[in-house]
Amino acid sequence: MSEYASILLDDPVWMIIVKGLLVFILCVLLTLAAVYGERKIVARMQLRVGPNRAGPGGMLVSLADGVKLALKEDIIPKAADRIVFILAPVISAATCFLAFAVIPMTGVVSFFGEETIMQLTDIPVGVLYVLAATSIGVYGIVLAGWSSGSTYPLLGGLRSSAQVISYEIAMGLSFVAVFMYAGSMSTGDIVQAQSQWWNAVVLFPSFVIYVISMVGETNRAPFDLAEAEGELVGGFHTEYSSLKFALFFLAEYVNIIAVSALATTLFLGGPSAPP
Repeated sequence: MSEYASILLDDPVWMIIVKGLLVFILCVLLTLAAVYGERKIVARMQLRVGPNRAGPGGMLVSLADGVKLALKEDIIPKAADRIVFILAPVISAATCFLAFAVIPMTGVVSFFGEETIMQLTDIPVGVLYVLAATSIGVYGIVLAGWSSGSTYPLLGGLRSSAQVISYEIAMGLSFVAVFMYAGSMSTGDIVQAQSQWWNAVVLFPSFVIYVISMVGETNRAPFDLAEAEGELVGGFHTEYSSLKFALFFLAEYVNIIAVSALATTLFLGGPSAPP
């Protein structure tokens, strides 16, 4: 049993609930910040001002977008499979938070007088659990495309399933070197194994493969085949509106944060910096 796991075993139930709520709130706040940052950076690259109306410097633009989507009309196409159409965004949004259960965000800290780690659990196969959790999210995308009753979303769902299968193979292979070097699949053990040198330095080829794979895994350009606006209008979520579209939007950015946090854990020392 790893040192992290032995500490987490002593956590009372109330602390686990509080940590779970904190992780959820942190993911939502990071999503709002990521959307604002992306829009500002893209605007600067295109010699534009970018968001500058909602809040000081446009900092509340993400929150304004969320309120706007909540007030939009919720439309379900007549040809859609109603139940699956409603469940698809829920599946995508719910599964993207699962990966954070095994990602350590701090070292040992004092939390209301109790020593703990900002991590919900540290299981022996933590990294495989993350892979499984992120794979489940693809079902939401595929079901969204299939249940919409439209050609463009169906093609987007098929592209997404093919893309995830392709890139998860490369991502899984990049993990093998990390497992062999650390001698464990536990995220806590992998972080502790980087006390001298980060895996990004020692296992640089694996780090490069993972970075490329995670861009494909999150459907970002140039691997945005499932949402290619020039070909498929909006891809798998073409027929979605209001809060259902907002859930897909949230899932996309939380997934980006999850794979980035996993990259930090496996290759960049996690919460511990080398001496």
